Amino acid sequence: MSFDRTQWVWHNGEIVPWSGAGVHLSANIVQYGSGVFEGIRCYETDKGPAIFRLEEHVDRLYSSAAKYDIAIPLPASSLKDGVCEAIRRNGFTSCYIRPVCYYGSGRPGICAERCPVNISILVWPWDPFLGDQGQKYGVRVSLSKWVKFHSSMLPTTAKACGGYLNSMLAARDARRRGYDEALLLNAEGNLAEGPTENIFIVHEDRLITNDESSSILLGITRDSVIRIAHDLGYAVEIHQLRLGDLAAASEAFLTGTAAEITPIREFEGRPIGMACPGPVTLKIQRAFLAATSGRLPQYHSWLHFVGSG
Repeated sequence: MSFDRTQWVWHNGEIVPWSGAGVHLSANIVQYGSGVFEGIRCYETDKGPAIFRLEEHVDRLYSSAAKYDIAIPLPASSLKDGVCEAIRRNGFTSCYIRPVCYYGSGRPGICAERCPVNISILVWPWDPFLGDQGQKYGVRVSLSKWVKFHSSMLPTTAKACGGYLNSMLAARDARRRGYDEALLLNAEGNLAEGPTENIFIVHEDRLITNDESSSILLGITRDSVIRIAHDLGYAVEIHQLRLGDLAAASEAFLTGTAAEITPIREFEGRPIGMACPGPVTLKIQRAFLAATSGRLPQYHSWLHFVGSG
């Protein structure tokens, strides 16, 4: 996982060389983390590269910007075109996509006065975030000592750059302790989410996940899993999750654009179910990967084909 193969970046409506896509030290985004972003994936299909749920990701980017009073200076259609152009110019058939909308250099100060709003789109090849082995056999997860911030502190349903310092602390702590990933509680002591993932548990063939009242980002992969689970005939419940719910689960898994569908085999050294991916998780994982690769016609509307421009 690196940027070595990325040669071109889309920046404010133009394609620029990687070496020319810098941000000045005085930029408000550098000083205060004042930006919003998205994480999107492009998958290889029989009909060429296809971006998974581009419409929903772009809508969420604009929604995140609005929550932080950041006026994106381009229409959504231009941003979608920019995503496709960045993929084509770099010659990728599958990749991760990172649009970032942020305040640049202007008057010093936290209010970002007279700071221009910039938009950049990075694309790069990315293997499974938690590894091929993690997706196949499951990951070991710890309980973070850090708490997910409450919606009264920052908008939890917005994907803001500075807010991910909370996630960085949790992820680093988990890895220092020898785990693959962390889970954060919310201010009420209930399960929130991973640093970059939502969580599902399986109990008696029912899927259970939480919602925005638990201080989570409403993940687009999460939404896709809920739809797929319903289509496969599983009941899905959405309510608060406690630590005891995870301990009693027969299966559990993480969802996210980077993580896709990653089973949890252990939590704090204790096995979840049989300590291996369970049948419900595997069925949903297979359906999700088939949907992203264009092999399930009922989900073709989720795919935005890059095309030739």
